Amino acid sequence: MSSMLKTDSLDAKDINEKYFDNHESLDVYKQLKQREQTWWKSRQQLTLLRERQMFWFGDNSFMMWLLWQLVSYIVVAMVLMLLSKLLDISLPLWQYIALFVIQTLIFIVMLSFKDRFAKQLQYKINQADLSREEMLNEMTILASDSLYRDVHAKAPITLKQIYRYYNAELRLASLHRLLQKEVDAGRLMYGEQKVQADILPLELADDALKEYARDIIYKSLI
Repeated sequence: MSSMLKTDSLDAKDINEKYFDNHESLDVYKQLKQREQTWWKSRQQLTLLRERQMFWFGDNSFMMWLLWQLVSYIVVAMVLMLLSKLLDISLPLWQYIALFVIQTLIFIVMLSFKDRFAKQLQYKINQADLSREEMLNEMTILASDSLYRDVHAKAPITLKQIYRYYNAELRLASLHRLLQKEVDAGRLMYGEQKVQADILPLELADDALKEYARDIIYKSLI
Protein backbone atom coordinates (compact mmCIF):
# COMPACT_ATOMS: atom_id res chain seq x y z
CA MET A 1 0.00 0.00 0.00
CA SER A 2 1.47 3.35 -1.02
CA SER A 3 0.98 6.37 1.19
CA MET A 4 0.39 10.04 0.72
CA LEU A 5 2.45 10.66 3.85
CA LYS A 6 5.84 9.75 2.40
CA THR A 7 7.93 12.24 4.37
CA ASP A 8 7.69 15.48 6.33
CA SER A 9 9.92 17.25 3.79
CA LEU A 10 7.49 17.07 0.89
CA ASP A 11 6.80 20.31 -0.94
CA ALA A 12 3.23 21.54 -1.11
CA LYS A 13 3.09 21.16 -4.87
CA ASP A 14 3.88 17.44 -4.59
CA ILE A 15 0.50 16.70 -3.08
CA ASN A 16 -1.22 17.52 -6.36
CA GLU A 17 1.20 15.68 -8.62
CA LYS A 18 3.34 12.81 -7.38
CA TYR A 19 2.23 10.88 -4.35
CA PHE A 20 -1.14 9.54 -5.39
CA ASP A 21 -1.71 6.10 -6.81
CA ASN A 22 -3.89 7.44 -9.63
CA HIS A 23 -6.19 10.27 -10.67
CA GLU A 24 -8.95 8.78 -8.53
CA SER A 25 -6.87 9.28 -5.38
CA LEU A 26 -6.14 12.86 -6.37
CA ASP A 27 -9.84 13.46 -6.97
CA VAL A 28 -10.68 12.08 -3.52
CA TYR A 29 -8.21 14.49 -1.94
CA LYS A 30 -9.63 17.46 -3.87
CA GLN A 31 -13.16 16.52 -2.81
CA LEU A 32 -12.03 16.23 0.81
CA LYS A 33 -10.46 19.66 0.65
CA GLN A 34 -13.62 21.16 -0.84
CA ARG A 35 -15.84 19.51 1.77
CA GLU A 36 -13.53 20.70 4.53
CA GLN A 37 -13.80 24.29 3.36
CA THR A 38 -17.59 24.03 3.18
CA TRP A 39 -17.73 22.38 6.61
CA TRP A 40 -15.56 25.14 8.07
CA LYS A 41 -17.85 27.84 6.70
CA SER A 42 -21.01 26.07 7.88
CA ARG A 43 -19.47 25.66 11.35
CA GLN A 44 -18.66 29.38 11.44
CA GLN A 45 -22.20 30.23 10.35
CA LEU A 46 -23.60 27.99 13.08
CA THR A 47 -21.44 29.71 15.68
CA LEU A 48 -22.63 33.15 14.55
CA LEU A 49 -26.28 32.08 14.64
CA ARG A 50 -25.91 30.69 18.15
CA GLU A 51 -24.23 33.89 19.32
CA ARG A 52 -27.10 35.88 17.82
CA GLN A 53 -29.60 33.62 19.57
CA MET A 54 -27.88 34.08 22.91
CA PHE A 55 -27.70 37.85 22.42
CA TRP A 56 -31.31 38.47 21.35
CA PHE A 57 -33.19 35.53 22.87
CA GLY A 58 -31.11 34.43 25.85
CA ASP A 59 -32.00 34.55 29.54
CA ASN A 60 -31.53 38.34 29.77
CA SER A 61 -32.84 39.10 26.30
CA PHE A 62 -35.76 41.27 27.49
CA MET A 63 -33.36 43.66 29.20
CA MET A 64 -31.25 43.70 26.03
CA TRP A 65 -34.29 44.63 23.94
CA LEU A 66 -35.12 47.45 26.34
CA LEU A 67 -31.54 48.66 26.26
CA TRP A 68 -31.49 48.80 22.47
CA GLN A 69 -34.82 50.62 22.46
CA LEU A 70 -33.35 53.22 24.82
CA VAL A 71 -30.34 53.54 22.53
CA SER A 72 -32.66 54.07 19.56
CA TYR A 73 -34.43 56.91 21.43
CA ILE A 74 -31.09 58.61 22.05
CA VAL A 75 -29.90 58.15 18.46
CA VAL A 76 -33.13 59.55 16.99
CA ALA A 77 -33.02 62.51 19.37
CA MET A 78 -29.42 63.30 18.39
CA VAL A 79 -30.24 63.02 14.67
CA LEU A 80 -33.21 65.39 15.07
CA MET A 81 -31.10 67.90 16.97
CA LEU A 82 -28.39 67.74 14.30
CA LEU A 83 -30.90 68.22 11.47
CA SER A 84 -32.51 71.11 13.28
CA LYS A 85 -29.15 72.89 13.49
CA LEU A 86 -28.10 72.11 9.92
CA LEU A 87 -31.42 73.03 8.33
CA ASP A 88 -32.20 75.80 10.81
CA ILE A 89 -35.67 74.47 11.51
CA SER A 90 -37.56 73.94 14.70
CA LEU A 91 -40.11 71.17 15.06
CA PRO A 92 -43.01 71.67 17.45
CA LEU A 93 -43.06 69.57 20.59
CA TRP A 94 -46.00 67.45 19.46
CA GLN A 95 -44.04 66.20 16.45
CA TYR A 96 -41.21 65.03 18.70
CA ILE A 97 -43.73 63.29 20.92
CA ALA A 98 -45.44 61.68 17.92
CA LEU A 99 -42.13 60.39 16.61
CA PHE A 100 -41.23 58.76 19.89
CA VAL A 101 -44.73 57.31 20.20
CA ILE A 102 -44.29 55.72 16.77
CA GLN A 103 -40.91 54.34 17.85
CA THR A 104 -42.50 52.86 20.94
CA LEU A 105 -45.33 51.26 18.96
CA ILE A 106 -42.84 49.70 16.55
CA PHE A 107 -40.90 48.34 19.51
CA ILE A 108 -44.06 46.85 21.05
CA VAL A 109 -44.99 45.19 17.76
CA MET A 110 -41.51 43.73 17.37
CA LEU A 111 -41.57 42.55 20.97
CA SER A 112 -44.89 40.80 20.36
CA PHE A 113 -43.25 38.90 17.48
CA LYS A 114 -40.24 37.96 19.61
CA ASP A 115 -41.24 34.31 19.93
CA ARG A 116 -41.76 34.05 16.18
CA PHE A 117 -38.35 35.58 15.52
CA ALA A 118 -36.83 33.14 18.00
CA LYS A 119 -38.44 30.16 16.24
CA GLN A 120 -37.20 31.38 12.85
CA LEU A 121 -33.68 31.74 14.19
CA GLN A 122 -33.86 28.29 15.80
CA TYR A 123 -34.93 26.84 12.45
CA LYS A 124 -31.89 28.43 10.79
CA ILE A 125 -29.67 26.99 13.53
CA ASN A 126 -31.15 23.51 13.05
CA GLN A 127 -30.60 23.73 9.29
CA ALA A 128 -27.03 24.95 9.72
CA ASP A 129 -26.33 22.18 12.24
CA LEU A 130 -27.78 19.57 9.87
CA SER A 131 -25.68 20.91 7.00
CA ARG A 132 -22.57 20.80 9.19
CA GLU A 133 -23.21 17.19 10.20
CA GLU A 134 -23.91 16.12 6.61
CA MET A 135 -20.68 17.75 5.45
CA LEU A 136 -18.73 16.10 8.28
CA ASN A 137 -20.16 12.71 7.31
CA GLU A 138 -19.10 13.28 3.69
CA MET A 139 -15.63 14.27 4.88
CA THR A 140 -15.43 11.08 6.94
CA ILE A 141 -16.35 8.93 3.95
CA LEU A 142 -13.72 10.63 1.80
CA ALA A 143 -11.13 10.43 4.59
CA SER A 144 -11.61 6.65 4.80
CA ASP A 145 -10.12 6.41 1.30
CA SER A 146 -7.36 8.92 1.85
CA LEU A 147 -6.46 10.38 5.23
CA TYR A 148 -7.32 7.40 7.43
CA ARG A 149 -5.61 4.90 5.14
CA ASP A 150 -2.36 6.81 5.13
CA VAL A 151 -2.35 7.67 8.82
CA HIS A 152 -2.70 3.98 9.62
CA ALA A 153 0.07 3.16 7.16
CA LYS A 154 2.49 5.66 8.68
CA ALA A 155 1.44 5.51 12.35
CA PRO A 156 2.75 6.49 14.78
CA ILE A 157 2.56 9.96 13.31
CA THR A 158 1.97 13.40 14.78
CA LEU A 159 -0.78 15.83 13.89
CA LYS A 160 1.91 18.35 12.97
CA GLN A 161 3.39 15.97 10.38
CA ILE A 162 0.02 15.44 8.74
CA TYR A 163 -0.68 19.17 8.76
CA ARG A 164 2.65 20.02 7.17
CA TYR A 165 2.16 17.45 4.47
CA TYR A 166 -1.09 19.07 3.43
CA ASN A 167 0.63 22.46 3.54
CA ALA A 168 -2.15 23.88 5.76
CA GLU A 169 -4.74 23.22 3.04
CA LEU A 170 -6.59 21.16 5.64
CA ARG A 171 -6.76 22.97 8.94
CA LEU A 172 -5.49 21.48 12.18
CA ALA A 173 -8.95 21.62 13.75
CA SER A 174 -10.44 19.78 10.78
CA LEU A 175 -7.77 17.08 10.81
CA HIS A 176 -8.14 16.69 14.54
CA ARG A 177 -11.92 16.37 14.24
CA LEU A 178 -11.68 13.73 11.51
CA LEU A 179 -9.03 11.71 13.30
CA GLN A 180 -11.05 11.89 16.51
CA LYS A 181 -13.70 9.82 14.72
CA GLU A 182 -11.12 7.08 14.16
CA VAL A 183 -10.13 7.30 17.82
CA ASP A 184 -13.78 7.02 18.88
CA ALA A 185 -14.19 4.02 16.57
CA GLY A 186 -11.27 2.28 18.29
CA ARG A 187 -9.03 2.21 15.22
CA LEU A 188 -6.60 4.89 16.43
CA MET A 189 -5.33 5.87 19.84
CA TYR A 190 -3.46 8.84 21.23
CA GLY A 191 0.19 8.17 21.91
CA GLU A 192 0.83 11.34 23.86
CA GLN A 193 -0.99 14.51 24.78
CA LYS A 194 -4.68 14.79 23.98
CA VAL A 195 -6.15 18.26 23.48
CA GLN A 196 -9.85 18.85 24.08
CA ALA A 197 -10.24 21.29 21.20
CA ASP A 198 -13.64 20.09 19.99
CA ILE A 199 -15.50 22.25 22.50
CA LEU A 200 -13.82 25.44 21.28
CA PRO A 201 -14.89 27.63 18.36
CA LEU A 202 -12.96 26.54 15.29
CA GLU A 203 -10.65 29.55 15.15
CA LEU A 204 -9.70 29.11 18.80
CA ALA A 205 -9.39 25.36 18.36
CA ASP A 206 -7.00 25.85 15.46
CA ASP A 207 -4.87 28.25 17.52
CA ALA A 208 -4.88 25.90 20.53
CA LEU A 209 -3.80 22.96 18.40
CA LYS A 210 -0.85 24.83 16.88
CA GLU A 211 0.88 24.75 20.25
CA TYR A 212 0.37 21.02 20.82
CA ALA A 213 0.21 19.57 17.30
CA ARG A 214 3.73 18.14 17.41
CA ASP A 215 2.93 16.36 20.70
CA ILE A 216 -0.34 14.77 19.52
CA ILE A 217 0.69 11.34 18.28
CA TYR A 218 -1.70 8.91 16.62
CA LYS A 219 -1.06 5.17 16.88
CA SER A 220 -2.88 2.63 14.77
CA LEU A 221 -4.79 -0.23 16.37
CA ILE A 222 -5.39 -2.13 13.15
